[in-house]
Amino acid sequence: MIQKPKGTYDVYGEYGKKILYLEDLIKSLMEKYNYEYFRTPLFESSELFHRGVGETTDIVTKETYDFVDRGERNMTLRPEGTAGVVRSFIENKMYGRAEMPVKAWYYGPMYRYERPQSGRFREFYQFGVEAFGSNDPALDAEVISIPVRFYQLLGLKNIKVNLNSLGDSESRNNYRNALIEYFAPHIDSLCEDCKERFSKNPLRILDCKVDANLEIMKKAPKMIDYLNEESRNHFLKVQEYLRAMDIDFVVNPRIVRGLDYYTHTVFEVEASVEGFGSSNVLGAGGRYDNLVESIGGPKTSGVGFALGLERLLTALEYEHIDILDNNGIDVYVIPMSTNEKDYAMEIVNSLRMNGFKVDCDYKDRNLKSNFKQADRLQSKFLIIIGDEEKQTKVLTIKDNISKEEHKLELDKIITFLDEKIVDAHE
Repeated sequence: MIQKPKGTYDVYGEYGKKILYLEDLIKSLMEKYNYEYFRTPLFESSELFHRGVGETTDIVTKETYDFVDRGERNMTLRPEGTAGVVRSFIENKMYGRAEMPVKAWYYGPMYRYERPQSGRFREFYQFGVEAFGSNDPALDAEVISIPVRFYQLLGLKNIKVNLNSLGDSESRNNYRNALIEYFAPHIDSLCEDCKERFSKNPLRILDCKVDANLEIMKKAPKMIDYLNEESRNHFLKVQEYLRAMDIDFVVNPRIVRGLDYYTHTVFEVEASVEGFGSSNVLGAGGRYDNLVESIGGPKTSGVGFALGLERLLTALEYEHIDILDNNGIDVYVIPMSTNEKDYAMEIVNSLRMNGFKVDCDYKDRNLKSNFKQADRLQSKFLIIIGDEEKQTKVLTIKDNISKEEHKLELDKIITFLDEKIVDAHE
């Protein structure tokens, strides 16, 4: 039997309904924030991710799905969403828009060859936003507020933002030199990955999970002590705007993020999820004022975040948060025989076009079995169609809870259902 690839999963049933619910919630939230939808290709030039994500990141060095196409071009399945959106921003010359900043949101599958575990897959779905064309710290705060509000809408508790600043290029270079000087005498005590990071990108040492508890890691210099005046003022303003929006945050100097393109603000958003393990981080992001230029565009400020839906759904499950209404369908239509099936389909279609959730018997069940099927579907009402109903066009509609019956013509059934059913999909 052919099976799905390791690190992937099928979507169906209740899980599928949850996915669709989250997608609808994301669309609604993005409309309120006035962000526009972007969709980029599933695969792009490998060079895009090497230049965008960073040559020294674990994503590029260990996790990308790379292939050579029939035109002998080096291609990569996208491992994250930002680089593709930036490429689209540049290629479509959006930097010339009068209505800057350009504020984008995306949602779709990403691919990383990593060890599958709870809430982490090789094919995973990511929701994220990117905002280009403004270095206003208020925009940083707005972007941070999006995942916070999203998690609040879903009912997660104790949502907190871990906040840090990597500063501008000058601040970052000063900090980089301080880290090299600090870690140089301790290089032999670091893991093999950190030894390699030491020369290429020493900030990544602070993001190491293997050496995280070493005493030398705990005493490492803090980025915040190397911020110049401009970077420090930017960081203080972000904090001021977060307080204005009543968003809880803590300054955490250990937050550096795993991607090379970040400048100034970096953040992680976490929630209290019992039994979720050592890390309750559900989403993260930051500012990247040099990324557009590094990929070939004009110098343009940017800020964004991303979150994985699988990890979020796992968190909701651990917290016993049911995001589905589980109200079932509105009407289940039962034709008594195949002779009434055509009229049954007419009724089903009419009710659906009037906004009701409707299903029908497609298995030619007997009446008793159909009643059981209606219960399984949690149908609020039943419409039973026999020869008399087909001839007279007067239908019997039955309340599946009270068992009360009414005989009504179709147009009156629509009015009847409008009055009886609180339409959750309005």
